[in-house]
This record gives sequence, C-alpha cells and structure tokens, in this order.
Amino acid sequence: LTLLCYILIILVNVALILTILLEKKLHQPMYVFLCNLCFNSLYGTAAFHPKFLFDLLSNSHVISYAGCLLQVFFIYSYATTDFSILAVMCYDRYLALCRPLEYHSIMTKQRVVLLVCFSRLVPMICQAIVMIMTSKLTLCGFQINKLYCENWSILKLSCESITLNNIVGYIVILLYTGHALSILCSYVQLVKFSLKYPERRRKFLQTCTPHLMCLINVTAALLFDVMYARYGSDSVPQSLRNFMAIQFLIIPPMLNPIIYGLNLTQVRSSCLKLC
Repeated sequence: LTLLCYILIILVNVALILTILLEKKLHQPMYVFLCNLCFNSLYGTAAFHPKFLFDLLSNSHVISYAGCLLQVFFIYSYATTDFSILAVMCYDRYLALCRPLEYHSIMTKQRVVLLVCFSRLVPMICQAIVMIMTSKLTLCGFQINKLYCENWSILKLSCESITLNNIVGYIVILLYTGHALSILCSYVQLVKFSLKYPERRRKFLQTCTPHLMCLINVTAALLFDVMYARYGSDSVPQSLRNFMAIQFLIIPPMLNPIIYGLNLTQVRSSCLKLC
C-alpha cells in the first residue's frame, strides 16, 4: 500500500509538472507556482517514503544521527515551503483579480523567479537554523517512537535544556501559522471582491477554489501532526498514531495535483490532450 501511494504521488505530480512544461499556454505565473508546489511534494516525500519502504523490508530499523537530522531538515523544509508557495499563489490571485490591468507589469518574469526563490530559500534557512541548534545538543537516548525522524522527538532525548530550541521552534510555527492566517484573510477579501463584481466571480471560483482547498488540506494535515507530536497521548492506538504521523506526507502530495487538475480547465484539457 505504501509503495502504491508513493508511485501515485510521483505519477500525479510528474504528470502535472510535465503538462505545465510542455504546454506553452500554461507558461504563466500561476502555473509556474503550481509546478513549484508539485516539485516540493516530490522533494518532501522523497525524504520519507524510500527510507520507510526500506525499513518495511528490513529487520533493523536504524538511521545514522546525521541521516536523521537530514531527514528532519528535508521533511520540515517541505512542509514550510508548502505554506510559502501557497502564500505566493495567493498574492498572484490577488493581483489577477483585484489589479488585472497592472498584473503583467507587476508579475514579470524576474518577479516570478524572485518569488519562487523566496518561497524555497526562506523555509530552508529557517529549518537549517533549527537543525543546527538541534545538532549541538547532547543526547541521552537513541530511540524515536515514530516512523520518521522529527525534531520534537530528538529534543525529548536531550540531556541538556531545550528551552532555546523550544522558543525558536514556536517562533517558526507561529511564522507559518501566520502565513496560513494571512492567506485565509486575503481570501475573505477576495470573496468580498468577487461578490461585489459578479463578472469576476467565475474567475475566482475557477482559480481560487482549488488553491483554497489545497491550503485547507495542507494546514489541517500539518496542524494535526504538530499538535499530536507535542501534546498527543500514548493511550492512542499505535496504528492511529502512525497514520497521524505520516498523513501530511501522503494526503496533500497526492490530492493537491488532483484538485488542481480537476478544477483548472486549462490544466485538465492539456492533461487529456497529452494523454
């Protein structure tokens, strides 16, 4: 089942990336950002699924400390990059709907490249700081009761005070929770705008609905994982705990391309044509 899920994730994301790359009419900012979102899904899931599949076939479930820290970095940077990309996509939709006459003068090729770089580099820098701080801790244990390495599980093994690590961790969580809230607030304004101008309502429903669905999908999955990792109970059945731990590495990467592929007419028609 895990292998099938991973294959499906690769297929739907690669299919959408290739569709956008091969169709010239899709070489627009919105689709470039969507391509970036799909690439990020491949990046994040590659940090978990191959190692997990190897562990399923192996009798010993071990990973080096350096490998563990790298896995945390890749998975966490994937999660935070998702929010950055969705924030950039929200900005793009705001310009397209609220300032259509200025859209092409603002959303130039240089601006698109800058936004793509920003959405990837800032989360990586944030997570690099977190992981450097974690790597300097002395550990009193070496067993993580989770299907993959995650920062909070490593911090709980520390022999030293983790107060500073906790503060930095909460700052990063608040930063990206702020991303999600700002996107939701922006969408409230876009809904008001589309209701005020009925001729733009169709464009809003077609291009913004899949984006909003992806945001809810990613936010719910990540919030679920973060809150459970820190405050979850050991009385919860192991199978349920395992699902809660990995669902953000399965559900958003699998559903996001499908949501966009089904809702965006240009993407859907281009996919069917290429198939």
